[in-house]
This record gives sequence, C-alpha cells and structure tokens, in this order.
Amino acid sequence: MNKFENHKGFSRMFKENHLTLGLFFPLESYAGSIPEMNIEKQMKLAKRAEELNFAALFVRDVPMYDPHFGDVGQMYDPWVYLGYIAAHTQNIALGTASVILTLRHPLHVAKAAASVDHISGERLVLGVATGDRPIEFPAFSVDFEERGPLFQEALSVMRKVWGENFPAIRTQRVEMSLGDLLPKPRLSDIPVLVTGHSSQSVEWIAQNGDGWMYYPRNVQFQAELIKNWRSYTDQFKPFSQSLYIDLMEDPNHRPVPIHLGFRIGRNPLIEFIQFLKSVGVNHVIINLKYGHRPVEEVIEELGEEVLPHFPAITGKQQENS
Repeated sequence: MNKFENHKGFSRMFKENHLTLGLFFPLESYAGSIPEMNIEKQMKLAKRAEELNFAALFVRDVPMYDPHFGDVGQMYDPWVYLGYIAAHTQNIALGTASVILTLRHPLHVAKAAASVDHISGERLVLGVATGDRPIEFPAFSVDFEERGPLFQEALSVMRKVWGENFPAIRTQRVEMSLGDLLPKPRLSDIPVLVTGHSSQSVEWIAQNGDGWMYYPRNVQFQAELIKNWRSYTDQFKPFSQSLYIDLMEDPNHRPVPIHLGFRIGRNPLIEFIQFLKSVGVNHVIINLKYGHRPVEEVIEELGEEVLPHFPAITGKQQENS
C-alpha cells in the first residue's frame, strides 16, 4: 500500500509489478534545440494521448537556453504550461521531469505545485532535480556546489507547508513564522520523484522521495540500481525512466542506438519495455524528439499497438492494487 493510492495522478501511473507509459512534451520531432510548439497541435495530441490511455504527460523545467547544452524542452514555463494542459485534459497524469529546486524558491514551488494539483483534480506527479546546466547557476546567483543542501532544504520546506497549518520554518532561504501557504493539497502532500541522484545518496532518495526518476541505462545496470535502492525501504516506491525512440514503420526493425534510446520497430520495443518491467521499472516516459515519421502516426501506433501491453491503471486495476 502507498500513501498516494488515492491520488489520481499517482494511482494512474503506478502500481507494484506494473509498468505504464507516458509522453514528454513537446509532442513533436525536431532538429536542433528549439521546437515549433504549435499550441493547437500540442493540445490536440495531448487529448489524443489521453484518449489512447497513456498514463501521463510530462513537461520539463529549462530556465535558460544554453546553446552548448541544447534542447529546451517544451520551452514554456512548466507551471504556466501545466495549467494550460490541465484545462484541456481530464484524467491523464501531469508530471514534471523535472522542476529545478535549486534555482526556484521552495515556497514558490510548493504553491505552484499545490495549485496545479488542485486545478487538475490531483493529477500532478512532481519530479524534482538539482539542475545541471552550468550557465544557469551564476545567472540565478546560486552556488553550484550548494546543490545538494539546497535540494534537501527545498523538499523539507515543501513537505512542511503542504502538511501543516502556519508552520514555523527557519532554513537558508526561508524565515517563516506568521503566515501560511495556500492551497493545501487534499492529501496534505504531493507525490515527489527524485531525479537522478540530485547530489544525494541512494539511501536518502529511498527514504525521502516517493519514487525515483532515472535516465536510460543498460538494463542490467538498471536492475542492480533498482534492487539496491529498494533495499532501503519496505514501502512500494515506483521507479521511472525516460526513453528516446524513433519508431520505424517496419514493426520488426531491430534496435539501433540513438541518444538515450533507440531507432526501433514496435515489436522489439514491446520486448524491451517488457524487460524493463521485469527488472522493476514502473513507468517509461517516451521522448519523440528524434523521430523521422509524423508524430501523429507514431502516437497512434504506440497507442494502438504498444499501450495495450502497458495500460494506464484505471477502475478495477486501482481497486485491486
């Protein structure tokens, strides 16, 4: 049993020994760093992803464009964009992968996250990270070497203001003794997934996060990582990872490595995701940036041919979890 089993977003995505699929915004393929981000097209595809029974849609937090680092994700501020997506969808989980806690004030993050969770009907799954783009830290006057402590501080502050009324907090960035933060999440908490190591130990991540979000790695490496992490907790906590795919028209096209993923046909893709499920992965976020086919075709094929093997958790599945 997990404390978020009654949270709409978390329970749609996660169940022990189960794997679901999500999609990263932008829902398009593009060369270079900056996507087109046609809002009408993006919302049409978001609604279709929900109809096809994808479990989640994810946005990224890229505060600044670094030409040397590349890829700006969906480009728009994640909180503004999540509010827009929430208004155009009804059931699909909404995730961040991930909000940069070191570069944002923890009270602002706590309020924004609670607001999106309320507005969306408890669909927010909050991925958080320390950030890794070097130009951003001096721009925000943040010491790069302080990432670890700032990350811990932010998570502690957010949990406290979500779960308590008029909490007294004194930390490096917060001096709070009189006011309160609203709205409060209905469950007095929001599911938080730690991204990568975020300058923390595996034991700390297991004990303080509600799940772990990681990068594509060799499956055997991933299996050992998950086993080690789960040895530090007796609760079910989900493991998620991203995966870039260029889905080929040939359904049996054998996998060819690309950046953080594969050029691959749907049948080998199903086999690979089944393998991930067998080693303990609970959610895979698919990124379509490097695709060569029209994204509409790819989402349809994934929805019709791949998703039935890894459906979102709904109705009786949630009741039996």
